[in-house]
Amino acid sequence: MAHLSRSSVRLSNMVFYAHHGVMQEEHRIGAKYEVDAELVFDFTRAAENDDISNTVDYGAVYGRIRRALTEKKYFLIEAVAWEIARDLLGDFPIVSEVGVRVRKRNPPVDGICDYAEADCTMQQR
Repeated sequence: MAHLSRSSVRLSNMVFYAHHGVMQEEHRIGAKYEVDAELVFDFTRAAENDDISNTVDYGAVYGRIRRALTEKKYFLIEAVAWEIARDLLGDFPIVSEVGVRVRKRNPPVDGICDYAEADCTMQQR
């Protein structure tokens, strides 16, 4: 019998247009943000029984991330990543750990930079 040592579901490169940043111009104009989320939980029962009730609803995860990014303005992408991780742990009790990466495309730096990224991992207590 196989033993599952770690399992997770990832949603990769979700793209949103939002208004975050330290400068007022960023809040006014907005920018493109990309988000990756990894939800760690034991999906053995879901896999063995091909049963959605033993896993996470990807649509609900996506909706939670979209709300966190678009319904509030933040100064820091670190705050966005932290809030998303906290919300996902609270909304999905089956999840034991969440990893979230938030990327801000073309950040306002004095030079060429594809993106700035904040990476947050949080575990259930």
